[in-house]
Amino acid sequence: MPLHPEVAKALALMNTNIPPLHTLPPAESRKLMEEMRPPADNPEPVAKVENRMIPGAAGQQPVRIYTPEGDGPFPILVYFHGGGWVIGSIDTVDASCRALTNLAECIVISADYRLAPEHKFPAAADDCYAATRWAALYAAALRGDPTRIAVGGESAGSNLAASVALMAQERGAPTIAYQLLLYPVIDYAFNTPSYQENAEGYFLTKDMMAWFWNQYLASEADGQNPFASPIRAQDNRLAEVAPAFIAAAEFDPLRDEAAAYAAKLKEAGVAVEYKCYEGLIHGFMGMAPAVAPAKQAREEAAAALKAAFAR
Repeated sequence: MPLHPEVAKALALMNTNIPPLHTLPPAESRKLMEEMRPPADNPEPVAKVENRMIPGAAGQQPVRIYTPEGDGPFPILVYFHGGGWVIGSIDTVDASCRALTNLAECIVISADYRLAPEHKFPAAADDCYAATRWAALYAAALRGDPTRIAVGGESAGSNLAASVALMAQERGAPTIAYQLLLYPVIDYAFNTPSYQENAEGYFLTKDMMAWFWNQYLASEADGQNPFASPIRAQDNRLAEVAPAFIAAAEFDPLRDEAAAYAAKLKEAGVAVEYKCYEGLIHGFMGMAPAVAPAKQAREEAAAALKAAFAR
């Protein structure tokens, strides 16, 4: 399919007005990412939003906790922002978290993490695992249900969610009920057909992904680690991870690795719902208010999460 008209319009503006992120120093890329996020003048209402600091893997770690209407105990989604492990923050996924809180009727804990290149792999993964352990330990105090904890995120945040699911399986805690992986980074490789087809022109480029990986990894060998490239985990480890909803975009360099991970999980016996949304590009969750297929994708992701919690 061609690009969705509203996506094409937004992409033309981005390609004209925004320099490629990988051509800027990380600090400038971060500033630009914050400026790109939609205005927060009229955020979607949520019953309660609280900023807190929690014990992380290496000091205090910021989280933002969204709680829906009702008395609970609510299921919990621990959510990680995207940005190639280099940019992004809990502010850049605020709209997504608000929508998922209301649509899935769950607590969403949006966890910040240490960014590369100042903090190389596995710093971000360790922080995300620590936040998930904290969510399980303190669920009751949040009016949450410690037996229904999911992990999720967008792009590099989905990579971290998949890594946390593997860590939890390997370390025996916490129990993860579900994975919500939205256009995930799954493998340290750049040789899929979608990388060739969508190498340039759709905001996230092949060169940008190579730059992100280079900032994140301390060595080439780290790219083989399943906590960096979840698809490289052995089948017996994948067989024990939580069920997943995996969403991809047609015009995304990462499309094929998302599909490959869905297939590998299914082969290992894991229940997976995979959807590739036609006409969309990487990062489409942020386009949900203006782009009908993106809004549909957000609603379908929330519905899958809500159904998983109900099971």
